[in-house]
Amino acid sequence: MFKPSFIKVNISLQDKNWFQTGGPARFFCEPKTIQEFQQALDYTDKQKLPLFILGQGANILVSDDGFDGLVIRPKITTITQEKEKDAVLVTAGAGTTMHDLIEYCLAHNVIGLEEFSGIPGTVGGSVYINLHYFNFLLAQFLVSAQIINKHTGRIKIVNNDWFAFGYNYSTLHQQNNYLLTATFKLKQACDIKTAYAKGRRQEIIRHRTARYPSTHTCGSFFRNFYENEITQEINQKKIIFVAYYLDKIGVKGQLQHGGAVVSHQHANMIVNTNNATTTDIITVAKEMQNLVKKQFGMIPQPECQLIGFKNNPLR
Repeated sequence: MFKPSFIKVNISLQDKNWFQTGGPARFFCEPKTIQEFQQALDYTDKQKLPLFILGQGANILVSDDGFDGLVIRPKITTITQEKEKDAVLVTAGAGTTMHDLIEYCLAHNVIGLEEFSGIPGTVGGSVYINLHYFNFLLAQFLVSAQIINKHTGRIKIVNNDWFAFGYNYSTLHQQNNYLLTATFKLKQACDIKTAYAKGRRQEIIRHRTARYPSTHTCGSFFRNFYENEITQEINQKKIIFVAYYLDKIGVKGQLQHGGAVVSHQHANMIVNTNNATTTDIITVAKEMQNLVKKQFGMIPQPECQLIGFKNNPLR
């Protein structure tokens, strides 16, 4: 089959993810239109290639061997708005960064999404994972979306229920459909309320900068435990937060291999400090699993997506 000209060959992924590690993609493209997205999916389907949809690369770890298939990084970045009584419906393309979407909203006196300020990611990746920060979930704002089927290229509109949102989960995880655009129901605000939202945005960013590393990391490497996974209680209470156990075993700022080290700011975040390889990061992560297993009888499981690995490199 003829390869569309916008699909490139042997493209580095190291500069396209926050860890700044990993090998190249066999094929790579950045579709700017829905039609290009359809062509890329058609090429993938006919060539029977593995497929990965990339956003800003903030929650992934790419194998040192790279990805032996097609990586699609959508560049559909249009933003539109429509008034609905006291609300505003804002529609954004999957390739729009959350930063740009929040900036657009505040510039138009539209508030709500500033709760996710300072979190890296695109609209596509954020809907995929049901972006969350403290008590806020992106699912609380999403009302509908435009999706495309992986095999047929057909496009349809779905509502919030279709996504079956959960913690770090949406139906998109089944990888049969991909997001094209998402529509969020937000509030129209006066100048004073918008000014307050802008101030809150800055405070959230300041708070995140103080608590978490902001570069060369995937954020939280391991997901929190489910209650049924917890083998013991502490003060008659099940503690689901994996960072609690990692703090107890003393890995913060201490556990290191090569250029990969557990952040001194947060025990569940690994940072590439000095030209680390993906193998360095995996070595640190596996030792974190071993230490929690040894002391608490539980094995943390990754929240960070592992891309291009032929076998699971962790426990």
